[in-house]
Formats: sequence, C-alpha cells, structure tokens
Amino acid sequence: MNGLLEKLIEAVEFGKVDKKSPYPPQLMNHDGADELAKKALEKGIRPDEILENALVPAMSKVGDKFTRKEIYVPQMLMAAKAMNAAMMHLKPFFQSGHTKRKGKFIIGTVSGDLHDIGKNLVAMMVEGGGWEVIDLGVDVETEKFLKVLEENPGAVVALSALLTTTMENMKQTVTAIRDKHRESKILVGGAPVTKEYCEKIGADFYSPDPQGAVNYLKALVS
Repeated sequence: MNGLLEKLIEAVEFGKVDKKSPYPPQLMNHDGADELAKKALEKGIRPDEILENALVPAMSKVGDKFTRKEIYVPQMLMAAKAMNAAMMHLKPFFQSGHTKRKGKFIIGTVSGDLHDIGKNLVAMMVEGGGWEVIDLGVDVETEKFLKVLEENPGAVVALSALLTTTMENMKQTVTAIRDKHRESKILVGGAPVTKEYCEKIGADFYSPDPQGAVNYLKALVS
C-alpha cells in the first residue's frame, strides 16, 4: 500500500487531526489527517482510493476497538475529528459527482430528545464508511424525516433516542415512514433501545454500537 495512505490510516485511527495537534503523544510533530489527505491528492491518488483504502479501514479499526471496549467515546470522537479533517479535502470531488458515494444516510434524534453524542458518532462512522450523511440534528419531528426522505428517495434512515419517554416518538416516526416509504431501510439506536423493541416497532436493524450500523450498511451494498 502507498506509504501516505498507511500514515493516513494511523492518523485517523489514533485521532491525529493535523500537524499542530498534540494528540496522540506518539505522533507529536507528525503530519495529521489534514496534511496527509491533501498530500495524497497532490500525489495523484484518487479520492475514492483514499476513502476506500485509508478512511474506511481506519474507521473500521476504530469501530472494532470501541466494540471490544479497548477505546471509549473520547478516543472515538478524536478519530472522527481526524477523519473529518481528511474528508474536507475529498468532499468537493463527491459533491461534484466526480466520485460516487455508496448511498445516502439520513440520521436524526427523534422529537423531544436533545441528546446527540451517539447520533454524531454513528454519523461520523457512516461517513467514514463512504456514505453521504444527511444529519438532521436533534428533536426532529416525523414530518422532517418524511420530507427529507421524499427529497432523497432510496436513502437509509436512522433514528436515535436516549430517553424512554421519547421511544414512543421513535415508534410513531417508524410507522409514518413505513406508511409512505415501505421499501426504506430504517435503523434505530440509543441507550434504552433494544433489538426486541426494533422488531416490535417495525424497524429493520438495531445495533448497540456504531460499528454495527456500518457493517449493516456494508452488507446492504455488497
């Protein structure tokens, strides 16, 4: 593999955003994801190669470590920040249509719920997996999900809830999406959500961690 891409994998995996970033200590004064992605493009490496051969495997490593409880939310957030720094150089190519994404992924925290850390982690991991992410934020009404899905037919939808009191809103949104977009794939997650609840409300998939969502999406397009 290209040496630049190997360095980019390491930078993202360990959360090295740019050269001036002090974290992690073992990469002090090394180029970070920002500089390495820019250099890779300048060397003629295609944006889709950078995504598939560096960012996707790096975020997969991060997700697997998180699942095994070898790292925790702060380390995941640093890795996601580094991934985003690299993605800033790639996004113009995706937006222009020069390079294709795997699909569109709509995500939001349901109405009445203002929690966003879990949602943000899933969004970052999915973007690192090669998808275009449409993040609707928190306290998202059912009508907003329906409107954005109407504008992006075929998109996968993900709903997050962190309160038992807002799980009912998740159920209502899933029901409404099923009524109008029967073929849409719906993912659900959040601390109180379970696989059993996912099945009960008619969603397609539940995962207790972000990597599970990434793996499910990978299987969808494989």
